[in-house]
Amino acid sequence: MAKKDTINALKRRGVDEESAKKLVKEGDFLLGDVKDASKEELMEYLSEEKAEEVLNQVGKKGKKKSKSKKKKSEEKSEEEESKSKEKIEIDKFEALSETGKELKSLSEKEGYYLPRALIRDIAESVKEHDISEDDYEEVLEMVNERVQNRKVDPKESVGIVGAQSIGEPGTQMTMRTFHHAGVAEIGVTQGLPRMIEIVDARKEPSTPSMEVHLKDEFKDDREEAKDLASRLEITRLKDIADFEINIAETSITIEPDMETLEEENLDIDEIAKDLNKKRNVEGEVTQSDEVINIDVEEGKFSLLYQTVEEAKEAKIKGIKGITRGVIRKDEGEFVIYTEGSNLKDVLKMDKVDIEKTTTNSPVEIYNVLGIEAARKSIIQEAKDTLNEQGLEVDIRHIMLVADIMTNEGELNAIGRHGVSGRKTSVLARAAFEITSQHLLRAAILGEEDQLDGVAENVIVGQPITQGTGAVDVKYTGYPEKEVQKDEE
Repeated sequence: MAKKDTINALKRRGVDEESAKKLVKEGDFLLGDVKDASKEELMEYLSEEKAEEVLNQVGKKGKKKSKSKKKKSEEKSEEEESKSKEKIEIDKFEALSETGKELKSLSEKEGYYLPRALIRDIAESVKEHDISEDDYEEVLEMVNERVQNRKVDPKESVGIVGAQSIGEPGTQMTMRTFHHAGVAEIGVTQGLPRMIEIVDARKEPSTPSMEVHLKDEFKDDREEAKDLASRLEITRLKDIADFEINIAETSITIEPDMETLEEENLDIDEIAKDLNKKRNVEGEVTQSDEVINIDVEEGKFSLLYQTVEEAKEAKIKGIKGITRGVIRKDEGEFVIYTEGSNLKDVLKMDKVDIEKTTTNSPVEIYNVLGIEAARKSIIQEAKDTLNEQGLEVDIRHIMLVADIMTNEGELNAIGRHGVSGRKTSVLARAAFEITSQHLLRAAILGEEDQLDGVAENVIVGQPITQGTGAVDVKYTGYPEKEVQKDEE
C-alpha cells in the first residue's frame, strides 16, 4: 500500500511519475521525507533541475527573514495561480492494456463513457473468460445498462440518506473499550467513541495502535517477529536499571540489570555514552564495571533530582510512541499489534512489510502517505468499527463521508471546525452550533444567504431544493381551441 500511495501523493502535487518512482522505490522516501528533504538529498536520485522542481512542488522552500506581508501574499497568489495551471495526465497514473484501450474506444463510440477503473476490470474479465472481440460490444452494452440502473436519481439527498444510514445503527453502538480477540494486553477503542474519533479527524486516537506485518521471508518465523517486536517497543533506562541518590555527594548511581541487558542485546558502555549526550542530564557521566555514575555540581539538590528524573526517562532503544508490541498469528503469518503508533519511523525499519503495515490513525496516514491513503483509512476504520458491533451499513454511505472529509486535498473534520463550519450559508452554520456568534459575525460582515441548501430553507419555511422540491409545476391554462366552422 505504502509505495503506491506515496507515488500517487507525489503525482497529485505535480511531481512527474518518473521522479516520484525514483524517490520512493530507490530512495525509500515517504511523503514527509520529501517535504523535509534538502536539495542535496534529492540530488542523490534526481538531476539538479528535477530536485529543485520537486522542492518547489512538495518541499519546504527557504524563507527569507525580511519579507513584507504584501510580498508574501503576492508570492502566494502566484504559487496558487501556477498550481491552477498545472495539468495532470490521467493516462500516466495507470496505463490501460491494449484490450482496455480497445474497450475504452468502443464505449466512447457508443456514447457510454464508463469509468476508467470499470473499463480496466472489464478488460481483465474478458481476458480471463476468453471472450472474443466480436462480443465486446454486447458486453459493454450490458455493463452500461447496469451502470445506468445503479445511478443515483437526480436531486436525491444523498447526504441525508447517508447520515440516516450511519446514524440509525450508530445509536445501537456501545461506549466500551474492546480488545483484540485473544489479546488482552492491547486495548482499542470501539463503538461510538471510536466513530466520533474518525469523523472528528482527531490528531491522535485515544488508543493509537498499529498492525505491523513482516516481509514474506520473515512472516513465518516467530523469532524474527520477536526480534522486531523487541526493537519496536520503547525501552527506558528506568525499565532495566535501579537508581540510588547520594545527597551528601550530590551523585547518582545507576545499576543496570545485566541479565536484561544481555536479553535485550544492550551494552552498558553505549548507555553511558547516550546519557552523556543528553542535554537535560546535567552532570559528569562515568562508567565502571557494571555501574554508571552521574556527578552533579555540589550543593544543587534540585538539579540532582531533576537529573534523576531525566535519566530515568532516557530512551535506550525502540520507536518513539510505541510502548508495547504483541505478536499474533493471523492467517498463517505472524503480525505485531502495538500499543502506540509511529508510522513514519516503523516503515523505515528493515523486515517490515511497508505495503501491509498500517495504523488506526487516519491523520497520521495523511501526514505520511497523503490524502488518498487517508481516505481509504477512514473508510476501512469506519467499516471495521461498525462490523465489530455487528452493524451493516452500505459502504457507499461511508465512502461519501470519507469523500467529504478529503475532497479539498486535506483532512477536514465533520464539525464546526471542519466541513460544517465552512458552509457558505449563514443559516446553515448557525443551525449547527454557536448560533449567536455566527449570526453576529454575518451581520457585521454583511453576508447574504441565497437559501440554496436544506437547513436554511427549513428554517425559513420554504420547500427544500432537493427531491420533489427541485421541480416546479406551473399551470398556464389550456390553449384556446380553434373551432373551424364548416364553410357553407
